[in-house]
This record gives sequence, C-alpha cells and structure tokens, in this order.
Amino acid sequence: MRLHKRLKQNKSLLPRNSTLLLAISGGQDSMALLKLIIDLRRLYQWQIEIWHGDHQWHAKSERTKEELKRWCLNEQISFHSKKAPKQDVTNEKKARDWRYKNLIIKAKLLSSKNIYYPCTRILTGHTATDRAETIIMNLARGSDLIGLSTLREQRALESNLELARPLLIFNRNETLEICKEFNLPIWIDPSNENINLTRNKIRKEILPILNSIYKGADSRIASLANRLESYSEDQQSLAKIAIKFCQGDEINSLSRQKLSDFSNSIRKVILANWLKMLGVTRLTALQIEEINTKISQRNPPGNIHLHGNFLISWNKKTIYISSKTQ
Repeated sequence: MRLHKRLKQNKSLLPRNSTLLLAISGGQDSMALLKLIIDLRRLYQWQIEIWHGDHQWHAKSERTKEELKRWCLNEQISFHSKKAPKQDVTNEKKARDWRYKNLIIKAKLLSSKNIYYPCTRILTGHTATDRAETIIMNLARGSDLIGLSTLREQRALESNLELARPLLIFNRNETLEICKEFNLPIWIDPSNENINLTRNKIRKEILPILNSIYKGADSRIASLANRLESYSEDQQSLAKIAIKFCQGDEINSLSRQKLSDFSNSIRKVILANWLKMLGVTRLTALQIEEINTKISQRNPPGNIHLHGNFLISWNKKTIYISSKTQ
C-alpha cells in the first residue's frame, strides 16, 4: 500500500503499460523489490523482466545465479544474466559502471523486440538506508550539496530510459521484514561482509552507532537527501542561467570578470555546475574552494589539475577547461 500510494503521487516513476527491467542481485532489498512489483503488476499492467549481474566476487556466485533463475522461472518471470569479466569489476565503481552499461544494453534490446511495451524503466533495490550510507560517505569525502543529494528516486539514463528506485521509501529493516513475511529466498553475498569496502564499513560500523544514539537516524538522514534534492534542482536551474551569462567565446570558457561580479558562494555553485557540465567528475568542496580563491580578480593567471585528466586554467580575462590528453 505504501508503494502504491507513492506511485499515485509520482505517476512518472513507474508508468503503466510498460516493461520494467529489474536489477536483482538476490539480496533482501532486491527480492523485496521484486515481490512488491509482482504484487502490483496486474494493477499497473507491467511486463516484468529480471537482470542479474554475476561479478564472480565469491565462489558461490554461479550457484546464486542458477537458483535465482529457477525461482524466477517458477514465478513465470523472464530472467536474464551476464557474467562480468574480472578485469571489469575490480572495485565498487567499476562494478557499478559495468552493471549500468549492461542494463542499458538489455533495456534497449527489450524495447526493440516489443515496441508496444517499451522498456522505459530500469529498477534497482536501493533503500533509504543506502541513501543514508551514501550521504555519510560523501560527507566524509568533502562533497558539495549536489553530491549529498545522490541516489535520487529517478534519473534519466538515456532518451526514453530512466533509472527508478522505488524502495527509497523503505529502510533495510523493512525490506527484511517483507522477505520474512512472504517467505522469500535471500542469497547473501559474502562480499557484503568485507568491511574493507567503504560502504560495508559504514553499514556495519557507523550507521548502527548513529541508530543506537538516535533511533531511526538512517531514515532521517535519507529524508534530508530528499529535501536536498529539491534544493539542488533549483540551484542547478539558476546555475545554468548564470553559466550562460558568464559564457566566454567558447563553450569551455567563462568570463573571469563576469564571474567575479557574483558573490563568493554563488561563484562556487556556478563553477561546480559548469565543471560537471563539461565532464569533470569527483569534485570535492575543497577543490571548488581552491579554484574559486585562485581565480579571483586579484590573483595572477594559473592552472589546476583535476581528476580525469582535466586542466582548469585562467588568464586575466578568461577561465577555461581542457583535457590534458588532447
């Protein structure tokens, strides 16, 4: 009922009469997601397709895939899987990139095979707890406000294809209860116990402490991300207008003089959005602060190296970004 209510509030989240591609690992969150979608399938006239990515991170990964496949076939749900080359999933970020890349490929293939029921949504089982973990992780990294509003309920992947996270209204305790209530199988990934992985360390050690001090802390932290998301969207809209005003002769340049006319805090917002628009990733608040300080009118020309082989440089009149590989 809670999910149904949310879908009525946000009708674009999971459109009626469409194909939904669910990324299912077999863990408690993804199995809870699968059960809820199955129960609402007839009401919304969805076609359900399952995709499972095998990272080969543990000895039982092949067995997990086969058992999950049998379960889906018993439920008369289409099952697809892909085994990752080990060199493509050597860390969490690479594994995530590999999953999304292959999910998009599968979604396009499904749409091409059924033009009347196109695959418009890829679903993941991220919960409010995941959102809280991401906020804590990004806070520790020194992220700006945009970085703190990650794990959005939905975002565009490509034209006519969006990523949806319907379980952000649930926490991990609740997804476990759903699995127990409906006697759902759960395949536990041993790599989730490895506290050398940043997210696992936050999940196993930091969040429990916060929840012991303030019960329900993870849900409240996640709701903060929701509020920051709205704030971030407004901020980005205004930043786009300001970037257009400050645009230099080329798309990869800004007028140093025009940018200097804004207040210190607004300059940082403009710089952060401009750099991300041009493909610069993994920017920290400290880096934005450093760039903002050095490009002020009283300082001489200079440059700063950024992640991803980018170089931001400035002379007396212009600030521009270039790739060091060019």
